[in-house]
Amino acid sequence: MAQSTPEMDTRRDDERFLTSIDWLHSRHSFSFANHYDPSNTHHGLLIVSNDDIIQPTTGFSTHPHQDMEIVTWVLEGELEHKDSEGHTGIIYPGLAQRMSAGTGIWHSEMNPVNDKPVRLVQMWVLPDTERIRPAYQQLDISAELDRGGLIPVASGQDHDAAISIRQKQAVLWAGRLKAGEVVTVPDAAYVHVYVARGGVTLDGAGALNEGDAVRLTGAGALSLTASTTDGAEVLIWEMGAGVDR
Repeated sequence: MAQSTPEMDTRRDDERFLTSIDWLHSRHSFSFANHYDPSNTHHGLLIVSNDDIIQPTTGFSTHPHQDMEIVTWVLEGELEHKDSEGHTGIIYPGLAQRMSAGTGIWHSEMNPVNDKPVRLVQMWVLPDTERIRPAYQQLDISAELDRGGLIPVASGQDHDAAISIRQKQAVLWAGRLKAGEVVTVPDAAYVHVYVARGGVTLDGAGALNEGDAVRLTGAGALSLTASTTDGAEVLIWEMGAGVDR
C-alpha cells in the first residue's frame, strides 16, 4: 500500500547484513537467509537486493524458487546460469537478465572462471500475478548504457530496451554515469536508489558512496549527480505500490 508521508531513509554499506564465507561475500539490503529483522523486510515491492562477490569456480548450486521476479545485474566478471527449464547462459556486465520463478523453477548460478571473482547485484520483486509458467529473458543493453542517463533495465511497463517483468508497478533503471553527470530520480510512491559503483550526491541525502542506498517514499523527483572524479553506476527501482509483509 502506497504511503503519503514523504520519507528518505539512507542505509550505508557497512550497516547492511553481511554473509562472509570462504566462497561468498554478500551484503544484504533486507532480511535474507539467516539474517532477519522484522523492521527490514522490504521497501515497496523490492524484497531482496544482494551485492554478491563469488570466488572463482564456486557459486550457488541448484536450488528452487517460486512466485518471484528475479533480476541479476553483473558488475564485474561472469556468472553462469542454468535452470530446470533448459535455459543456460553467461551473464556479463551490460547484460540484463530476468527469471520469473512462477509455479517453480530450479537454477544454479556459478562463477565459471578459475582466476577472477564475479560481482553482481541480485534483486527480487514480488509479481503481480502468481502461479505463472516459469520464464527467462536476457538482453544486452551496453549500447544504451553508453549513451548516458538512466536506462530501463527491467520493466512491467513495456519500456524500450528493457527486459520484461511480471509486475506492472515496478521498473528498474540503471545508469553508468560519467563524472559530474546529472539525472533525475523518478517520482514514485516508492523508490530504492543503490550506488553500485563510484559515488553520487542525491538531493536531501547528500554524498553517497559505493554500497550505499536510499529508500524514498513519496519523495518526488530528485536530482542525482555522479562524482566529479569517478562517475557512478546506479540501480534505481521505481515502484508505484508497496506490500504488507
